[in-house]
Amino acid sequence: MSGREFLSGNDAFAIGVCLARPRVISAYPITPQTVVVERLSEMAENGSLDVDFIHVESEHSALSCAIGASAAGVRTFTATSSQGLLYMAECLPYASGGRFPIVMMNANRSIALPWNIYGDQSDSLSQLASGWIQAYAQDAQEALDLALMSFYIAEHPKVSTPYMVNLDGFHLTHTYEVVDIPDDSLADEFLPPYRTDAGIDFNAPKNMAFSAGPGHNAAFKYRQHAAMLRVRDVVTEAEARFAGIFGRRYSGLTEAYMTGDADYIIVTLGAVSGLCRDAADALRARGVKAGVLRIRYMRPFPGDEIARELRGAKAAAVLEKDISVGNAGAVFTETAGVTDTPLSNYIGGLGGEDIAEADILEIFDDLRAGRGGVRFLGIKERIDEESR
Repeated sequence: MSGREFLSGNDAFAIGVCLARPRVISAYPITPQTVVVERLSEMAENGSLDVDFIHVESEHSALSCAIGASAAGVRTFTATSSQGLLYMAECLPYASGGRFPIVMMNANRSIALPWNIYGDQSDSLSQLASGWIQAYAQDAQEALDLALMSFYIAEHPKVSTPYMVNLDGFHLTHTYEVVDIPDDSLADEFLPPYRTDAGIDFNAPKNMAFSAGPGHNAAFKYRQHAAMLRVRDVVTEAEARFAGIFGRRYSGLTEAYMTGDADYIIVTLGAVSGLCRDAADALRARGVKAGVLRIRYMRPFPGDEIARELRGAKAAAVLEKDISVGNAGAVFTETAGVTDTPLSNYIGGLGGEDIAEADILEIFDDLRAGRGGVRFLGIKERIDEESR
C-alpha cells in the first residue's frame, strides 16, 4: 500500500488508520462518516488489516467498546458524525478522564433540528470541554497524515489522551484529490506498536475508572489538563518525526498565511481555509495586505499563536461553521479571549450552505470599513427576498 492515488477524504483517512494498525475497531455507520468504517471493514475482510472489527448497535456502544478495548491496552479506533457524536457525548469524558488514547474520526455535520445531513462544525465544537484533543484537517492528504500522527500523539506517555480528528462533511469526506500514500514500512517506522503499562493485567490488578470525591477529584482534573497542555510539544515532536520520514511538514497548532505584515486577517479552520487563502491572494494583487490564520487544533487551544499572529493587524474576523445560539461562534469566543485586535465573527456554511470566494472578499471589505459584530453570511439577502 503505497504510491499516489485519487482518493476522497474518507478513503484517505481509512488508509491512514490501516497504516496505523489498530487492534480493535468499533463501528457504527452514520452519514457522512460511513465510508471510513466501510473501507476498514473491507480491509479486515480481505486480510490487509489484522484487526478485531466489532459491529455495534449504536454510537454510544461504539465509544463504550473502544473504551473497553483501550483499557485492555490495545490501539483502538472508532468514527462518528453529528447526532452520533452527541449520542456518544456521555462517553467522551469517560474516555478522556480515564486517559484512554482512543483515536476517533468525526465527519463534521450539522446537528438537528432542522434535520440535515450536510456539513458544518457544530457537532465537534459543541464538545470542546469533553477533554479530547481536537484537530481539523483541510484536505485529504492532511486527513491521511493526521490519521497516523493522531495515534502517535494520543498514545505518547506524556499525553495519554483521546484524539478526535475532524473532517468537513462532504466538502472533504466525499471530494477527491491526489494523495500520497506512505509505504507500510515507513508507517511502521513512524508509529511503532502501542505499548502501555496502563492496560489490564490479571497478574497485577489495578483499579480503573473509579470514583473520586472532593478531596481527590481536582487533582485528577489538574493532571488531565496538564497532559492536554503537553500536547503542544508532542505535536511538534510528532511533526518533526513525520517530516524526517515522509518529507511532508506541518506547522503545529496553527498555520499562518501572509499574516506577518497583514492589516486584515481571517481566522478559520477546516476545508474553507484554502478558499480564504485564494481570496487573500486576490486582495494582495490589488495592494490590500490580507492574511489567513488556520487553526489546526482547537484543543489544546493555540492562544499564544493566535495572539502573536493577530498582534500587528488592524482588524480580524473569525469565520466558522457553528453558532452558540444567543452568543457567537465557539471559535470567536475563544479567540476573543486571547487578542486585543478588533475582532468580528462570521457564521457561514451552516447545514452545508456554500461559502463562495465573494463571501470571503466581502468579509475583508467589512474589516477594511470597520464593520464588526456577529454576522450570518447571506442571511440579509434571504430575508430581503422573502419580504418581497
